[in-house]
Amino acid sequence: MRSQRELGTLALAAAQAAGDVIRASRRDAAPLQAQLKGAGDYVTVVDRAAEAAAIAVLHEAEPSIDVLAEERGGEVTERMWVIDPLDGTTNFLRGYPEVGVSIALVEGGVPRVGVVTAPLTGGHWSALAGEGAYDAAGRRLDIRRSTGTGVVATGFPFRRPDNRPRYLPVLTAAMERFEDLRRAGAASLDLAYTASGVWCGFFELNLALWDIAAGSLLVREAGGVVSDWGGDEAAVFRTGDILAGAPAWHERMLSITRAA
Repeated sequence: MRSQRELGTLALAAAQAAGDVIRASRRDAAPLQAQLKGAGDYVTVVDRAAEAAAIAVLHEAEPSIDVLAEERGGEVTERMWVIDPLDGTTNFLRGYPEVGVSIALVEGGVPRVGVVTAPLTGGHWSALAGEGAYDAAGRRLDIRRSTGTGVVATGFPFRRPDNRPRYLPVLTAAMERFEDLRRAGAASLDLAYTASGVWCGFFELNLALWDIAAGSLLVREAGGVVSDWGGDEAAVFRTGDILAGAPAWHERMLSITRAA
């Protein structure tokens, strides 16, 4: 059986294989055809090809581990790879390079390995449970001492109008409490930037497991806190409502979401 570190290396290789597909498609002059899965939710042949490339790497090395992936689906099992092969498809379709690849190994509902890559802008981030989070240069990430008052990332509930009455008061309060806000359109990268200290925190509602499994491990292993909007650190993967950031930021933000 492979060690946790070896599985981390495997996850990175799979993410890089997906990234190769994404970069190659950008060099192809042919226009992309996209299918609409839901409101503002697209899938392209590149999403599917990137996913297939990642799964091929994982299955060749570890055929016994199940896969839950955004495009092909799958069942939630005790031990599984969780894959978002192209996070930020809307960005990708419009030539905005803020897209990510996210791969996590989840065991018993808990991420043990997490890798996020930025195939069009460069860089990757990886984390192993209990062993820390690191950037592409091998620097260990540590956000424990962040003041938590800087720039905050978020995502808008445009696909779920029923979430807007809950979200908008929180957004307004965040504008008043923090330095600035950003909405980049790829949750996996927002979580990686949070773990790196670029953002002091990230909040959004109703995300899927493949959006946050790897990135949440990055933040936790960097010394941050990840929970749902009520402060439950275990429920975040069930609800998809996420607060992730430096401890000081999380405490401030939790006072906002609990009051909303």
